[in-house]
Amino acid sequence: MPDHIAMAEVIIDGTLYTLLAFSVATWTVIFFKIWQFTKNGFYNRAFNKAFWDASNLEQAKALPAEIVRGPQARIAQQGFSWMDESQQSVGQSLKYRGVPAELLEHSLLVQMQQEQHTMEGGLTMLASIGSTAPFVGLFGTVLGIMHAMHQITASGSTSLDVVAGPIGDALVATAIGIAVAVPAVLAYNFFLRRVKQQRAGLENFVVSFMHIASSANVGGKE
Repeated sequence: MPDHIAMAEVIIDGTLYTLLAFSVATWTVIFFKIWQFTKNGFYNRAFNKAFWDASNLEQAKALPAEIVRGPQARIAQQGFSWMDESQQSVGQSLKYRGVPAELLEHSLLVQMQQEQHTMEGGLTMLASIGSTAPFVGLFGTVLGIMHAMHQITASGSTSLDVVAGPIGDALVATAIGIAVAVPAVLAYNFFLRRVKQQRAGLENFVVSFMHIASSANVGGKE
């Protein structure tokens, strides 16, 4: 077998294995994100109910550990930690100099951005696979057709039976590339919408937390 034909077969096989790896990565991310968003939604609902059922911030701060889980709970914990530290460090650190309400809001927003970054994890991979998989498949098809043409030339026959088989096999790579890309694109759009929904819920919680904290004299100032 000529070297260029052997090399073409290696590249074609590598293309198919690459698409297989893309597919495995796509479905791994999909199942992980389903689990992540389901878990976050459950934790947020449980904490939100317990938090707003509390009679004051001190009671909300003392919620049991099995309730204090999820993005909203971590944002609230960040707020409570900032309030406690600011009361103990008034005038001792630049971190706590300024308008207490604005500093608290900044602390909550930083934590919210971290939660959003966690929720967006894996979406870039889905977008990349969705956009590149068809081209990887097309690359494999082009090489496959070139390889098929060499085989047809070597056989010396141009009958339909000889031509259709190798070219049909080459087109499989494009079909696989599209089959890999479609779930990735659909999953990316679905999870991006879920990220926006959960971010909106976190933003609403930050605003509500600020109202409650302001009424409780943020930073210990009257």
